[in-house]
Amino acid sequence: MQINFKKYPDGLAPAIIQDAKTGVVLMLGFMDEAALTKTIAEQRVTFFSRSKQRLWTKGETSGHFLDLVEVLADCDEDTILVKAKPHGPVCHTGSDTCFGESNTDRVTLSHPVSGSFLPELEAIINDRFTNPAEGSYVASLMKKGIKKMAQKVGEEGVEVALEAQCDDADLFLGEAADLVFHLLVLLRAKEHSLAEVEAVLRSRMKK
Repeated sequence: MQINFKKYPDGLAPAIIQDAKTGVVLMLGFMDEAALTKTIAEQRVTFFSRSKQRLWTKGETSGHFLDLVEVLADCDEDTILVKAKPHGPVCHTGSDTCFGESNTDRVTLSHPVSGSFLPELEAIINDRFTNPAEGSYVASLMKKGIKKMAQKVGEEGVEVALEAQCDDADLFLGEAADLVFHLLVLLRAKEHSLAEVEAVLRSRMKK
């Protein structure tokens, strides 16, 4: 990824900040080459503050940091898209975003597969975490904690591996579905998302 900072007289390129988990646009800032380098090196979003006339890491005063997930350049290489994980409200007013939008319980994939059910399933799991219902399997896993959730992922992974050695496609696909489901639950429990996993996979494709 390259940004042509020379396109701007002050060397500051606009940087759009998007929640990597929900897809909600959080704010707009400006980065020079040093700010972008620092952002990537420290994995926390840093801007060049025009008012302070210095590098400024978002959250350095409030503690509401933006943890870097992915950085992309637009087709003209003069605008930066930063996908991040926010720690608390982003706007100085206390709002979730600088545009007055709520960033609560909105879950999308950054590049969902057309017709994919996974974003819908992820949203359902998120809702179960936020509004646990009596009799909900996800709610029962929540009560048992991270250790049990991780154990289930391990168990389902073993089941997939065992079924892969047989010729029953239905059983194999069933176990694969169980594995994906429990992995989504574990991701939510660890406050991560499919979009973040997708970003890791995409970054590996560039290497």
